[in-house]
Amino acid sequence: MKFADLIQRVGDALTFRTAMLLTGEESLADIRRQLNRWVHAGKVIMLRRGVYTLAPLYARTRLHPFVAANALRKASYVSLQSALAYYGMIPEYTPVTTSVSTRRPEEVDTPLGRFLFRHVKSTLLFGFREQQVCPGQRALLATPEKALLDLLYLTPDSDSPDYLRELRVQAIDVFRYAVFAEMAERTGVKKVIRAVHTLQCVWESDEGYREL
Repeated sequence: MKFADLIQRVGDALTFRTAMLLTGEESLADIRRQLNRWVHAGKVIMLRRGVYTLAPLYARTRLHPFVAANALRKASYVSLQSALAYYGMIPEYTPVTTSVSTRRPEEVDTPLGRFLFRHVKSTLLFGFREQQVCPGQRALLATPEKALLDLLYLTPDSDSPDYLRELRVQAIDVFRYAVFAEMAERTGVKKVIRAVHTLQCVWESDEGYREL
């Protein structure tokens, strides 16, 4: 297979897997060897074994990190600080893209950046949706309420007023406190329920926070 053939087969796909390239003419071993040569030549980027994207020079568009995160692990969605920063709810720049799934925790370093996968139980796999994260690219992303809820759930002592103030999370216009509180009750986790009520008190008492 020539590199021009690869580009044609990949088409508009932002990422691709080895299986996408299988035809009756070439074996899996042959395709893997060819992909390795293109990776070393800087034409293809390997995100992890079996998952690839074209190098920026050859790609039709720059791959968004949220899309890359979804490709690195199926049945996951971007959440926590990554989603909160995307929505403008926290001021910090987040160099690591953090996702949530029911599988084991994992940290993946790639040429496109670092990706962190946090574990939650299956009953907490809700509150996310597919949405456009940049023109022509869509990814599974937590809603603002669920992104914050996941952070509270996965952070020790997240019900502490000091922690919640240090977080400096802003209640943006699209944030729905009633939905947030309902999600907390749905988890059944006492720490999370306490944190939600404490956060409301922080928002209402601290100058500069919008009362919900």
